[in-house]
Amino acid sequence: MASTNFAVRTTMSFTDIMPTSQHLRWQVGEIHINRKEPSLTLGDADGAIPEKFKFHQETRPFHGIDIPLSLSRQDTMNDREKEAPWPPSTPDDGSPFLGKKEASREKVVETTIEIDPTTEKDLNATNEDLDHVRVLAREMSVEDLFQILQSVLKLHENDQNFPHGVMMKIRQFLENNDVRDHPEAHEMLINEMKLEAALITSDSPYPEVRAVVGNTDDTQLPSLTFRVWVIGILFTAILAAVRQFFSIRYPKIAIHSSIVQILAYPVGKAMEKSLPDVGFSFKGVRHSLNPGPFNKKEHMLITIFAGMFINDPYTLSLVFIQYLPQWFNQAWSANLGYQFTIAFSTQFLGFGLAGLVRKFLVHPVHCVWPTQLPIIALNNAFHEDDSAPLKGPWNKTYSIPRLRFFLYVMGITFLYFWLPNYLFTALSTFGWIEWIWPKNTIASSVFGVNYGLGVNPLPTFDYNIVSSLLDPLVYPYFATANIVFGVAMAIPFIVILWVTNTFDCAYLPVLSTRPWDHFGQEYNVSRVIDSNALFDGEGYSQYSPAYMAPSHVMMYTMWFALYAATLSFACLYHGHELKAAFRIMWRSLPWVEKGSSPRSYQDVHNKLMGSYKEVPHWWFLIIFVASIVTGSIGLAVYPTSTSPGVIFYGIFLCLIFVLPTGIITAITGQMVTLNVLAEFIGGLIVEGNALGMNFFKTYGCMTAVMCIVFSGDMKLGHYIKIPPRHTFIVQIAGLTVTTLVMVGVMNFQLHIDGVCTPDAPGKFTCPSEQVLFTASVFWGTLGPRKIWGVGGIYAVTLVGFPIGLVVPLVTYHLQKRYRHLSWLRDLHPVLFFMGAQGLGPWHFGMYFPALPVAWVSWRLVRRKWLGLWSKYNYILSPALACGMAISGIVAFFAFQFYDKNIDWVGNTVNDEAGCSPGDPCSRLKTLDEGEYFGPRMGEF
Repeated sequence: MASTNFAVRTTMSFTDIMPTSQHLRWQVGEIHINRKEPSLTLGDADGAIPEKFKFHQETRPFHGIDIPLSLSRQDTMNDREKEAPWPPSTPDDGSPFLGKKEASREKVVETTIEIDPTTEKDLNATNEDLDHVRVLAREMSVEDLFQILQSVLKLHENDQNFPHGVMMKIRQFLENNDVRDHPEAHEMLINEMKLEAALITSDSPYPEVRAVVGNTDDTQLPSLTFRVWVIGILFTAILAAVRQFFSIRYPKIAIHSSIVQILAYPVGKAMEKSLPDVGFSFKGVRHSLNPGPFNKKEHMLITIFAGMFINDPYTLSLVFIQYLPQWFNQAWSANLGYQFTIAFSTQFLGFGLAGLVRKFLVHPVHCVWPTQLPIIALNNAFHEDDSAPLKGPWNKTYSIPRLRFFLYVMGITFLYFWLPNYLFTALSTFGWIEWIWPKNTIASSVFGVNYGLGVNPLPTFDYNIVSSLLDPLVYPYFATANIVFGVAMAIPFIVILWVTNTFDCAYLPVLSTRPWDHFGQEYNVSRVIDSNALFDGEGYSQYSPAYMAPSHVMMYTMWFALYAATLSFACLYHGHELKAAFRIMWRSLPWVEKGSSPRSYQDVHNKLMGSYKEVPHWWFLIIFVASIVTGSIGLAVYPTSTSPGVIFYGIFLCLIFVLPTGIITAITGQMVTLNVLAEFIGGLIVEGNALGMNFFKTYGCMTAVMCIVFSGDMKLGHYIKIPPRHTFIVQIAGLTVTTLVMVGVMNFQLHIDGVCTPDAPGKFTCPSEQVLFTASVFWGTLGPRKIWGVGGIYAVTLVGFPIGLVVPLVTYHLQKRYRHLSWLRDLHPVLFFMGAQGLGPWHFGMYFPALPVAWVSWRLVRRKWLGLWSKYNYILSPALACGMAISGIVAFFAFQFYDKNIDWVGNTVNDEAGCSPGDPCSRLKTLDEGEYFGPRMGEF
């Protein structure tokens, strides 16, 4: 075996010979081994070696053999230490690998260091990861190993984030009885499994988490400081105002949450340098204007605080369509009491629910929350120096610190994004097939990337398009692949519906989410409602049924399949977690006898968080109940024509889906929203009442969405080891500031002359609110019964429900039968259906480009250069996002806001070549003047 030089970092090799009180003080140690001489250095962060320790060593030639190392403590203890029991007693923390302590003042730790060039790849771990746990693995018995790996198999058997190769080796280890009977014959497998078990018990089992999340904590770092309050409130107010002001403009101005981290750092450092250390002590804790260096916990709390600006109240859009005369014209909706009651209710209801389910969506180790990892990586880049060289492509080493890498990439992206965003917009939607055959029905509808299905192998040179729906650097590869596969499989069915004129689809554009009438025009919802915004049957019979484009038909079929698949998948693949959740919920009831309960999740992050006080459940319960009461007041006191009972129906729907959808989001990064199901059920419950349907949708869908979003923020605090009560406080404060500011800005917008009309000043045309109004009438006023009921045009699409129930059953049993097939294990039916329903308004060209990028990152670089990938992958994603966001903001305010656009072929070619939904070339069949398709007048 080839010799090498490397360093093994360890904190546990000398735990047994020092008091518990000293363990964290003197934990920095390295064992440097080379061919000639092994040595150990033990010291604190400044390199000082405690005098009471000495090191003995025996030097042998190193050729992959054992090197006995012993570490002893000199007899120079003070009186208090002499009275302490030796060895120190260690409470049972659920980590069986620690073994028993020997009652002696000196313990020799023999460390077997064996170099296996394939171990790093086999275990999906870097050498640094393995070096951290070699001593822990050496102390582990085979019996303890069996116990740990049996628990791992039970928890991670269906976990697609858990490396498939590692899972197969765990099965090989557990299912081979000869391993336990003759361990000497399986030494290599046992050693690998010990390393894996040590990784799992002392760190995260996921390489992506180990890449950015530390497995240590400094409980002395201040977190909820004066700086957090000042910077958090300031940025939350400013960003919330900007977001709301431009929310009704087309095009919108997008502000990435990473900008908060970038802006907060220099402000925090400036306050560190300028503010005096003046403060007071309360309950033994000092509170100062300047408690010391601006640290990562403060930085992350500010990010969580100010990040609340993204969670704008959904009810604000409801107020727009209620108040404005071109829509429902309900002037009473300008009442501030009404606005605040429904806004605070919908905002805090999801937050209260997030706290109640945090044991199932935040604490479990399998809830990775991949979308939060880039935020942590950027936070680490600001506060940690990491210039150690790493091997990478072309046999070179790379040592650039992550912060410098972030700044370089952000700067390059800032410059490049001017091309697809302003100077040469055809690079963004690269419709070269349409340029070859302009205004061609097939070329535009099937291959077009502007108004068609986007079947184009080279659809864009704009990373904003690549990452707009799927961030290929962040989402696990299996998630990206399943969604793209689902989109690809949906395209042939859409084309078949179109060319065969099924549901009269040939008279409509192939890709559209708008409702159409039987004249082939956009559905005029004002013709089927009366002055009170209720359904007008006579107007409907004299006008037209509502029709859907083929992509829209496919979308709803797959939505129905998606909801059924979500429940089926959760029961099959996450039944263990759901049973544990309901068991804990049941045992938490006050009248249930508690008895002994199984130990909760005890991964290293939960153990470290045990140092801080948890937020009591009743705090969140009070917020949850208060939100229901507040919402009920808003619906009952004001003339909403909606019963407060709608809130409870909506919450019931949310409670059914919140754990299945939350677990899927926490593992894959993809959220299954309940908007279509809420519209479908709400339209049946309050048929003919558009506003009532919207409130059902708000409390059924948006409560679950907000719950999952807030759970992700809680996971940020969990990973960074922020006291949970501090996270709780800043989330409450951030939500409050966001809601107050956004409601204020909205009231200013309501009084802009011509707002939300095609000729609105400043392009404040309210495209999202227009879609909401159309959906309100479509689902609430017309109601799903006319579309999907008995005799309804699209009743057959309800077949999606049984399809969604069955497909997870099939994949589950196939994966059980053929466990060795890694590609089969990666199949995820929920994500497949999520992709299949994604065509409209988006096209294949907005999904496909993410797949090759994801393959390069997750399959090529991650497998060949895991250390390099771990260091840079999650910092690359926010660097690209921030570069594009800042470039877009500058271009927007400098040129686009004043309509200063460059008129040349690179910016106009797509408009000239494509077929927009209103063009005759977007239809396979056309109608003459006065003709219409479908049932004759009086037959519907």
